[in-house]
Amino acid sequence: MSDDCLFCKIAAKKIPSTVIYEDEHVFAFEDIAPQAPVHVLVIPKQHIASLDMLTKENSDIMGVVMERTAHIARLLNVNDKGYRTIINTNSDGGQVVYHIHVHILGGKPIGAMVSR
Repeated sequence: MSDDCLFCKIAAKKIPSTVIYEDEHVFAFEDIAPQAPVHVLVIPKQHIASLDMLTKENSDIMGVVMERTAHIARLLNVNDKGYRTIINTNSDGGQVVYHIHVHILGGKPIGAMVSR
């Protein structure tokens, strides 16, 4: 964990959040500015700033994060109709908090992404 990371502080429960799921490796909580009826963030408890910072030494945690993401989607009952997962990476990718995280968006049809 990083002392100056917002998501590390949330996972350590130093900052309140609506907890959806927690185990020894992963913490999931509701997004404070939801973009869908279900909008949950899934983070590894291990601090990794972005997807771009994954290495052979720390990449195993992402398998755990993705498996738990699917598990959480089932807990939230969005798996049958479907949901979107998003990992924003660095500034041009829309990343605001530099702790790798997966967004789960569901509970309504999510429009197709428009490419330019």
